[in-house]
Amino acid sequence: MSRRPVPLPAEHIPPGTPAWRTADVLRWLDAVPARWAHPLFALLALAVSVAWEVTAAPVPACTSAEPCGSDWTGLAVAVVLVLSLYWVWRQPRLAIGGLAVTVVALAVEDGVTVFARPSALAYLVATGFAVSGLVHRLAVAGRQRALALEAAGPAAQPLPEAARTFRRGRLSFVPAAVFLAVAGFGVWQALGVADAYERRAAGAAHLSGEVTAVDEGEGVVTVTAEGRVHRIGTAFPEDFPVDSRVDLVVDGDQAVLVAEPYDAFGWEVLVLAGSVTGLAFLVNGVVGRLGARRLRRGPLPVLHVMVREGEEDGRTWVFAADDTEGRRPVLWFHSLYADDDGAEEDEDDLGTGDDDGDFGLDKVAQVLRGDGPAPPLREAVLYGAPYTGAEVAFVARDDEDDPEVAVECSVTSVKPAVPLWNTGGRQARGRKHPRRPVEEIAAGLTPSAEPRVWRAHGFSRGLGAGLLVVQGGGVWAALEDGPSWHWLMLAVALPWLVTSVATATTWRITADRDGLWVLTAWRVRRVPWDVTLSVTHREDGIDIGRAEDDAVRVSPTGWAWLERRLGREPGAERVADELRALLLRPDLRPTDEALSDRQGMPVGPLLVALTVLWGAAALLLL
Repeated sequence: MSRRPVPLPAEHIPPGTPAWRTADVLRWLDAVPARWAHPLFALLALAVSVAWEVTAAPVPACTSAEPCGSDWTGLAVAVVLVLSLYWVWRQPRLAIGGLAVTVVALAVEDGVTVFARPSALAYLVATGFAVSGLVHRLAVAGRQRALALEAAGPAAQPLPEAARTFRRGRLSFVPAAVFLAVAGFGVWQALGVADAYERRAAGAAHLSGEVTAVDEGEGVVTVTAEGRVHRIGTAFPEDFPVDSRVDLVVDGDQAVLVAEPYDAFGWEVLVLAGSVTGLAFLVNGVVGRLGARRLRRGPLPVLHVMVREGEEDGRTWVFAADDTEGRRPVLWFHSLYADDDGAEEDEDDLGTGDDDGDFGLDKVAQVLRGDGPAPPLREAVLYGAPYTGAEVAFVARDDEDDPEVAVECSVTSVKPAVPLWNTGGRQARGRKHPRRPVEEIAAGLTPSAEPRVWRAHGFSRGLGAGLLVVQGGGVWAALEDGPSWHWLMLAVALPWLVTSVATATTWRITADRDGLWVLTAWRVRRVPWDVTLSVTHREDGIDIGRAEDDAVRVSPTGWAWLERRLGREPGAERVADELRALLLRPDLRPTDEALSDRQGMPVGPLLVALTVLWGAAALLLL
C-alpha cells in the first residue's frame, strides 16, 4: 500500500495558489527541444570539424622574418573555443557569443579564402548547426516559461522570508581564483622564457649558416656556420630542408634558430587549461548569483505541486499536484535549505555524468549510506516559473512527524525529467531511471503458448560491430611489427573483446514454461523459474539473479546512455522489464517448451577461429 503524501498546512499555501495538474504538466513536458537540437549532436559536429581544421589547416612556416613565438591572440581564441564547446551543453546564450567570436577570428585570419578550405567550411557549417540548436533550445525554454505562467495564473506571491537571505554562487569563485592564478603563473613563466631569450640574444653572436642534415625523427637539424657545426633541436624540422640557409643566435656552446627562438609550449598549455577551467567556474558563479538575485527581485508565480527527494542522488523531483503516487516526474533540480548558511554549492555546470553539482554534506552522506526508508512524496508550493535553466524555491514539510515547514532553494537550474535531456534520478537502487510498474508492463504482454524470444537489437549489434573493428585493428597493429610487448597487451585484451563482440551481436534470452534459456558468447545456460530471484538491467547488461548461485549476466547488451541521449528507450532495459513481469506474473509465461532451434548457438568459438585466421593473414601480408 502506497504512503500518502506528506501534507502542507493550509496556512503555508498562499490564497489562490493554483494546482499544477497533469494536463498542464503534459503540455509543459511536450515543450521540449526537437531531437536534432540535442547538444550532443552539436558537440559531435563541432568536435569533428575542429579536429579536422586543426589537422588540415596550413601552418605558416617559421622564418627569421616571422619567427615562431607565443601567439597570445590565438591562445585566447582557443580558450573561447573550448569554453564554447562546454557552454553548448550548459550555457546556450554564452555558447552563441563564444562561437560567434571564433567565426570572426577565423574570418579575420583567412578572409574570403576560408570558403576554399573544406575543413574551415565544415567548421562554419557545424557552427551554424550548433547555433540553430541553441536558438531553438532558448525558444523552447521561453515556451516552457509561458506555459508555467499560464498555469500559475495572474496571482503572484513574494518569496518566503527565509529564502531572501539565501545566497548561491560563492563556491565557484574559490576554484575560479585558484585556476585563474595558475593561468596567470603560466603567462608569467612564458613571458619569462621570452625575456630570457631576448636578453641572451642581445649579447650573443648572430650567424647565418647552411642546413646540412635533417633528422625529422629526433627533431634535430644540423647547421654549418662559419666553419662550426651546430645540432639544434626544432619543433618543425620540415621547415628547414637540406641546403637551405638559416639564421642562428649563438651564445657559447648554445645555439638556437632565430626562426624558433624559444619553446614555451608547456606553459601555454598550462595557461589554456587554467584559463578554461577558471573562467568556467567564474561564469558559473556569476550565473548562479544572478539567477538567485532574479528570484528575489519581486513577487513570483506560485504552483501547488508534489515533490520528492531522490533516494540515491539527492535530486528534488517535482510531480503534478494530482499525481499523488509520484508516478511521472515533471522536472528536477538540486536544492538546499534556505537557512543552511554553512553549506555551499556548485553552480550546476561543472559536474560530470548526471550529478550537476554538490548539494550539501548532509545529502552526500545520505546518498553514500543508501539506507533508511525511501523519501516520501510531499505536498509543496513552488515559487518561480519553472523552465529549463530557471531558478526556483519551494515550501514543504520534511515528513509526517515534523510539524515545521522548510524552505528550500534550488542550487542547480531546472531540468525537464525526460530522457532527451538527462538520465533521470535513481528511483530504485542500481537503476538510473524509474522502474516501470509490473502492472504497466504486464498490460502490454498477452499470454502465449509459444516461447518468447528476446535477442540483440540494432543498437547492440552496432556496438558489437564497433568493437569488432577495434578488435581487428588491434590484432593487425599488434602483429604489424613482429614480436613485441604489444603481444602481451593483445593477449590480455583479446579474450574480453571476443566475448564482448560475440555477446553484443548475438545475445538471446528465450522464456518457456520451465524457465529461461540464456545465450551468451560461449554457452547456452538454463535458469529455471523456481530458482530465479530477480531480473535487472544494470551497467549495460542484464542480470538474472539465482537462488544459492551466482547471477547470470548478459553484457554488453547495448549502450543505454547513448540510447537515452538519442531519445530512445534502451532495448535491454525493456527486455529486463518484460522478463521481470514474467517472473512476477506466472500467468503470462509461455506454456510450451523451447526447442533447441529457439535457444540459439554461441558464436564465441567461431569468432575465435575468425580471429586466428585474421591474425594469420596479418602475419603473411605484413
